[in-house]
Amino acid sequence: MTSEELTRYDRHIILPGIGLEGQEKLKQAKVLVIGAGGLGCPVLQYLVAAGVGTIGIVDDDKVDISNLQRQILYSTADVGKPKATTAVEKLKALNPFCLLNAYTDRLTASNALNIMAAYDIIVDGSDNFPTRYMVNDACLMLNKPLVFGSIFKFEGQVAVFNYKGSATYRCLYPEPPSPEEMPNCSEIGVLGVLPGIAGLLQANEVIKMITGVGEVLANRLLRFDALSMSFDTFNFNLNLANLAIKGFSDYEQFCGVPVNEITAEELREKIRLRENIQIIDVREPAEYAEKNMSEHGSLLIPLGELAQNLDKIRKDLPLVVHCQGGGRSKRAAALLQQAGYEKVFSLKGGMRGFN
Repeated sequence: MTSEELTRYDRHIILPGIGLEGQEKLKQAKVLVIGAGGLGCPVLQYLVAAGVGTIGIVDDDKVDISNLQRQILYSTADVGKPKATTAVEKLKALNPFCLLNAYTDRLTASNALNIMAAYDIIVDGSDNFPTRYMVNDACLMLNKPLVFGSIFKFEGQVAVFNYKGSATYRCLYPEPPSPEEMPNCSEIGVLGVLPGIAGLLQANEVIKMITGVGEVLANRLLRFDALSMSFDTFNFNLNLANLAIKGFSDYEQFCGVPVNEITAEELREKIRLRENIQIIDVREPAEYAEKNMSEHGSLLIPLGELAQNLDKIRKDLPLVVHCQGGGRSKRAAALLQQAGYEKVFSLKGGMRGFN
């Protein structure tokens, strides 16, 4: 460790329980953070500041202006830029002694094991259930500890899974919620500071695991309410059956969102050929006002109002459902399929990919 590093990490080094040995462990550690959004930003900032030697960042999304209310690693000038590579640039300025790897492809069953195998600890900052179950299963197959975080309106959850034989994500959540019970912050909102609190708690667990200080949040779920500023901890047990996972499954099917997707190029071709299709925009009115497909006959029905407005949607036409990034439209397509609509497609990448 250089003299500059010794000065940079002085407040860690003089701290009982960490010391020079603990700081050396941080420098040697390799941590993969999945998602560079609300949770990932504070996790990354504090792990880099703490001196974690190698950090991977997985995110295929781009910075959107609506992110800036809570993802304070980014600025207005970053809107439209890839999150993973932009995060690397920002974090290098924070600490040049950290090796930062950006992965701009979506994490899937085909690349998860290869990416995750190179790291000691996995941090899940994703915002959807298929990814959470897939990451959990990959950690089991690779025997990697998993630091989990999630947020909902004014509440957050943090836990550590698969740590020295501890319980897994599936032990806590054996079954995912139904599609209509899976809203994200773009539909229901989120308090701006909430992911910051949850992300800091996740970073804290990573540092404890690496340095060996304190008690890791294994077999326990920490839930906090930002409005009452109350914290509760719930114990849960390992289900040995969940350790038998040897491969990936169809997570979209498992989570109840098996929908057909259409690419922006395919939709443009249908529009060019003047095919008889109906386009449903499930975003919020403010998003629609900023940019929309009204010239192609798009109908605005926010996802939260979809079930009450099915009478406005024809069943005799193929439907293309879209949102901003592709997440809400998948849930909308699943709801429409359950309501009896047969030819339903979700626009892959949403409006961001349709330029």
